[in-house]
Amino acid sequence: MKTLPIGASTLISIVDNHCYYVDKTPFVKQLVDSGRYYFLSRPRRFGKSLFIDTLKQAFLGKQVYFKGLYLETRWDWHTHFPVIHISFGGGVLEDRHGLDIKIAEILKHHANQHQIHLEFSTISGQFAELIEKLQQKYQQKVVILIDEYDKPILDNLTNTPVALQMREGLKNLYSVIKDCDEWLKFVFLTGVSNFSKVSLFSGLNNLEDISLIPDYALICGYRESDIKAVFGDRLAGVDFELLKRWYNGYHFLGESVYNPYDILLYLDSKQFKNYWFETATPSFLLKLIQEREYYLPQLEQLEVTEEILGSFDIEHLSLETLLFQTGYLTIKKVDSFLEERIFTLGYPNLEVKKSLNNYLLNYLIHDPAPKTRNQRAIYQALKNNELDSLKAIFQALFASIPYNWYTKNPMNEYEGYYASIFYCYLTALGLDLIGEDTTNKGRIDLTVKLEHKVFIIEFKVVDKNPDKALSKKEEGKTTNTALQQIKDKRYYEKYLSTTPLTAFPPTPKGEIETEIYLIGVEFNPQERNIEHFDWEKWDDKLSG
Repeated sequence: MKTLPIGASTLISIVDNHCYYVDKTPFVKQLVDSGRYYFLSRPRRFGKSLFIDTLKQAFLGKQVYFKGLYLETRWDWHTHFPVIHISFGGGVLEDRHGLDIKIAEILKHHANQHQIHLEFSTISGQFAELIEKLQQKYQQKVVILIDEYDKPILDNLTNTPVALQMREGLKNLYSVIKDCDEWLKFVFLTGVSNFSKVSLFSGLNNLEDISLIPDYALICGYRESDIKAVFGDRLAGVDFELLKRWYNGYHFLGESVYNPYDILLYLDSKQFKNYWFETATPSFLLKLIQEREYYLPQLEQLEVTEEILGSFDIEHLSLETLLFQTGYLTIKKVDSFLEERIFTLGYPNLEVKKSLNNYLLNYLIHDPAPKTRNQRAIYQALKNNELDSLKAIFQALFASIPYNWYTKNPMNEYEGYYASIFYCYLTALGLDLIGEDTTNKGRIDLTVKLEHKVFIIEFKVVDKNPDKALSKKEEGKTTNTALQQIKDKRYYEKYLSTTPLTAFPPTPKGEIETEIYLIGVEFNPQERNIEHFDWEKWDDKLSG
């Protein structure tokens, strides 16, 4: 049995430690045969650094590390190229001065390694000088590989002035590449975000972005067939349906892939956990969600244009762009409208869906202490059709949020805040949810599926004017407009013939019955709680 390459980011360490390896060298050949300048965006912990090192060892002519791999018999191992490998993966840079020092150290290291003396004093001058002198010394064109090209910016994303300074510092480095074309063999940059060429790669117009090109969809990540072929001796007892639900689902306009970091840690422990999510805290997302008053159920089915999907702008941060590029959302569907591609985004898998909403829930309710108890009670209420209990649970939940938290946090001022708490609680349970569920009569706010049951939920916020809210009570008006909307628009019709995810004993006719429950929830922002919570079980009378 080989060693799992947990944390391995170099081909050398994989070979020397006899690790499993999913062969990505066909893409090395494909890239070199097709062009010279490339950019790849992928979420963190997806194997980008390992692929960068694979390119490096190939260009250095290290045939020993490619034994038995695709590239071994398809590469000119007699020709060696000088390689400049730059990585910003280690440490956190907090200002432009620190960035400039880091870059100077990297350039000096390369110069010393090749016994080259750099005469220029500026970073841009030294970079160009290093490229030219390497080409002259070895009489071979130079390869430039840049890993985590954007990390100095992302580490300072919540501090816009510093992030902008970092962008200018990196632009000063990357802009050198365009003037050194005559000395360059191959250029490859990779990172998480996808900045526009204008903002960061000024003049580098021939940089090909392969992030969403189908031919390169599998350049990072594992297919299910890869896992079965490479890790076969570790797969005893693995439930692939559950494995797929937890860790698969990333789409880059090609076959779906698993997160490799998750797979390696799962195979090591055989326990389903949120391995990838725990490697970084998406605190910057909370800031944007708060600022934009974001309605969280939209994350289930989010439609964006190609421009939003692939353009990262520090001064105008798009939450949708961040969620996709950082791996919290992935492509679910692609449509075209007026010759423009429209992408539908959603959670890639259960790990991300549960973990992100659990994280958001801790923030939304302020005190996460009773969260587990409440979640268990909510699940039992849905499972046992005890929907009156569900009302009591959520009323107690909202009542437990301290008043001073409402006064200090502007999130509660938007109508979607209450529905978002509802949504996060249900999503963090791992239930099958559809937010903004489309029907031919409109959109259901939230659809929840559990075993043979479907719960159709509509949210409303009563008039924010206290006087009007009081007059309604005096008039004895208790009509639940949210529930009435479900019935008026006949949202339930979409699920009348739905087969549930979990098979239940068939009826005498051989059919599986689906129970449909209609739930209308109305919130009162003055009381900071549920005003009305009414429900009905669908029957034939509703369709009359």
